[in-house]
Amino acid sequence: MLSSKFVRTKAGRFMPVIVATLLLAGCPGQAPQTPPANIQDEASASSDYYLQQMQQSSDDNKADWQLLAIRALLREGKLPQANQQLSALPQNLSGERQTERQLLSAELQIAGKNLSAARNTLNGIDNNTLSPNQRVRFYQAQIAANQGKASLPLIRAYIAQEPLLNDKAHLDNLDQTWKTLLGLTPQDMNSLVINADENVLQGWLDLLRVYQENRQDPEMLKAGIKDWQNRYPQNPAAKSLPTQLNQALNLTQASTSNIALLLPMNGQAKVFADAIQQGFEAAKNGTAGAPAPAQPQPQAQPAGGSAEQPVTAPDAQSGDLNANGAVSTSAPAEEAAAAAPISAAQPSAPAATPAPAQPQMSNAQIKVYDTSSQPLSALLTQAQQDGATLVVGPLLKNNVDQLASTSTSLNVLALNQPETPQDSPNVCYFALSPEDEARDAARHIWTQQKRQPLLLVPHGSFGSRVAKAFAEEWQKQGGGTVLQQNIGSVNELRQSVRSGIRLSGTPVAASAPAQQSVTVAGLTIPAPPSDIPAATGGRVDAVYIVANRSQLTLIKPMIDMNISGRGKPTLYASSRSYQAGSGPDFRLEMEGLQFSDIPMLAGANPQLMRQAAAKFRNDYSLMRLYAMGVDAWQLANHFSEMRQLPGFQLSGATGALTASSNCVINRKLPWLQYRQGQIVPAS
Repeated sequence: MLSSKFVRTKAGRFMPVIVATLLLAGCPGQAPQTPPANIQDEASASSDYYLQQMQQSSDDNKADWQLLAIRALLREGKLPQANQQLSALPQNLSGERQTERQLLSAELQIAGKNLSAARNTLNGIDNNTLSPNQRVRFYQAQIAANQGKASLPLIRAYIAQEPLLNDKAHLDNLDQTWKTLLGLTPQDMNSLVINADENVLQGWLDLLRVYQENRQDPEMLKAGIKDWQNRYPQNPAAKSLPTQLNQALNLTQASTSNIALLLPMNGQAKVFADAIQQGFEAAKNGTAGAPAPAQPQPQAQPAGGSAEQPVTAPDAQSGDLNANGAVSTSAPAEEAAAAAPISAAQPSAPAATPAPAQPQMSNAQIKVYDTSSQPLSALLTQAQQDGATLVVGPLLKNNVDQLASTSTSLNVLALNQPETPQDSPNVCYFALSPEDEARDAARHIWTQQKRQPLLLVPHGSFGSRVAKAFAEEWQKQGGGTVLQQNIGSVNELRQSVRSGIRLSGTPVAASAPAQQSVTVAGLTIPAPPSDIPAATGGRVDAVYIVANRSQLTLIKPMIDMNISGRGKPTLYASSRSYQAGSGPDFRLEMEGLQFSDIPMLAGANPQLMRQAAAKFRNDYSLMRLYAMGVDAWQLANHFSEMRQLPGFQLSGATGALTASSNCVINRKLPWLQYRQGQIVPAS
C-alpha cells in the first residue's frame, strides 16, 4: 500500500501539468504559436489574416506581419489601406525589413502611376540582398516602371528575371525580351553601352543583328540563326527560340501569280481607283521608278515644281476643295468615295530597311473586279473560282467592314481599315487617313519636347476625328490635355484677320487610351501611359494646323502677328496644305513651319515624282494615290513576311512601312520645314 506521503507528492507534482493542459484546451487563442513571419517568402494568405497576426504579435515581429499585410493588400487591390500601413511602419527598420519596405514602396508607386519615383526607389535597392521571391518582384517592378517601352534597362530586367522563371512564364519572358529588342530604333542601337560581362545581353543583340540582316531571305535567316546558336550555346534563346522567331523560320511564301484587284470602277470613287490601279500596274510592270531609300533626304527646292493649281476632289462634308483629302476609316461609303487618301503615318517605327530591288517585270496575272457592281462575298467567290491566289482591295470602308463577316481562304490586302481591325491570319490592312497623319504628328511633336499643343482643325466631323486621333496618341505618349480650336473657311478667316488667332481652345474629349496590363506583386494593374501629370494649363508651345494652303496663308501670319519672340510656339501642318504651285512668296511667309508628306513628294524618289506629276498634272491628291498603288504592289509581294515576320519593314513611296501584330500597315512620314524660302528636312 502506498504511503499517503507518496500520494501527496505525486499529486502535487502532476497538478501544474493538468491545470496547464486544461487552460490551453479552454483557450484556443493561446494554442501553439503561429510560425514566425518570413517577409522574404510568398505572401499567399489574406490581408485580414496578416493584420490579425500583426495585432496579436509582440514588437519583435509585428513589423514582419505588417509588411506581409501590405503585400496582401496590394495583391487584393486595396491600395489606400496598403499605403496607410506603409506609412505606419516604424522608421528605424533595419536589414531585410528595410529592403522589403523599399520594394513595397516601389510596387505601390507603380500601382499609383508614379513611375519616376518608382524607378528612383528601385535604383536604391541592392538586388544581391534579395531572396529569389523578392528578385522576381524586383524585376517585375522594373519592367512595369519602364512602361514596356523598348530600352536597355527593360531588356536587362527581362534577362535578369529569366533564370528565376519556369515553364510558360519562362517562355513568355523570352518572347517579351525579343519583342523589346525589336522595338529598339537604329538610334537606340547606336547609343547602347553594355558591360564586358554582359554575355547574355551581347548574345541577344547579336541575334537581333542576324535577324535584321537576313529577314528578307528565309534561307539565309535559318543559316544565320543556326550559326548564332553554335556561337552562343548557353544563351537562353539558343535553347528555346522566341515564338515569333520560330514563326519566321517556318515562313511559307504566299503565291502572287494571280492577283484580284478589287476597286470601285464606277461612281465618284472611280477617279481614285484609277490612280491606284495605274500605280499598281506600273509597279508590276517595273515602270514605277526605283524603290525609295530608307531615309530620304529632300533637297532644298521649291515646293511642287509647277505654277498650276492641282485639281482636287470636293470634300463630302464641307464642299471645299481639298478639304478632307483622305479616305477616312470612319466615313460612310459615299463620303469616302468623295475624298482621296492624302497621306498618313501611324505609330513611329524604326527606320525602314530598303526593300529588295523591284523586278523589271512580273509575270503575275492581274484581274480587276468592280466592287460597285456586286456584293463583296460574291466577288471573292468569283475571284477564287477564277484562280486568284491573292486579293488587293477593297478600297471603300463599307466593303472593308464586310471582310470580318465574309469567309474566304484567300490572302487579302485591304486598301482601307475598319475602326477596330480584327487579327485574321489571311488579312492585312493598308489604309491612308487623316487620323493616321494626326497620330504621326502627335508623336513627332512629342519627340520635339513640346508639351502644350493646340490643334487648329476645321468645323465638323472631319476636324473632330482628327482632333480625337491626335489627342489619343498624345496621351499614349505621356501627354495630358490637348486643346482644340475650330477654324472657318477662307472668307471667315479674312473677316477675323484684324483680331488674329488666340492661342487657346477647349479640351479635346479623347477616349481613354488602351493600357497595357502589368503584374506587380501578383496584382494585375493597368500600366499608366506615363508618369507625367495631365497638363491643364500653361503656355501653348506647339500648334498643329489642319488646313488647306489658302487657309494656311491667312492663319500663319495671324499667329505671327499676335505672338512674337520667345513666346512664339512651333507651328506644324498636315500634308493637306502642301500642294503644287507654292511660289517663293508663300515659302517665305511659311518660314519655320514644319509639315509632313509622303517620301515621294518629299523628294525621295524624283523619277517616280516626275512620272506621277506627268500623269496627273501635278494633282497631289491623285499622285499620292498613285504612290499608294505602287506600295500596294510591294506589300502584296511580301504578304507572307508581313503576316509572319515580326518587325518586317519596307521603304515605300508613301512612307516607311511596317506591320503591326494584327497586320495593320503603319507608315512613318518624313517631316520637312520652310527655311529661308527653301524646303529642307525638319531638324
